[in-house]
Amino acid sequence: MSASDQPHEHNQDSCRRYLSSLSEYADGTLSAELCEELEAHMAICENCRIVVNTLTRTVSLYRQIPAPKMPSAVKERLYKVLHLEAYIPPGPDAPDQPGQ
Repeated sequence: MSASDQPHEHNQDSCRRYLSSLSEYADGTLSAELCEELEAHMAICENCRIVVNTLTRTVSLYRQIPAPKMPSAVKERLYKVLHLEAYIPPGPDAPDQPGQ
């Protein structure tokens, strides 16, 4: 009987301890020691396996879709809200900027 086939008493404290590391684990940036610890935990914890597999698959699918093009009017409003007006790219009808 493998470790994953053995009954596992779900310990939420143990699972919570690894929760903050899941993003780093999915990105492949988690330390080797903590990675081994998390993988050993997942070998006996189906709940954590499901969470990690879902997270990994979601990130993979997200990276496959092209980034949407932001309409220039929306981009302009965003730059103004962030006080980045100096970085607003000039539109095709924009007059020449002084000093350019």
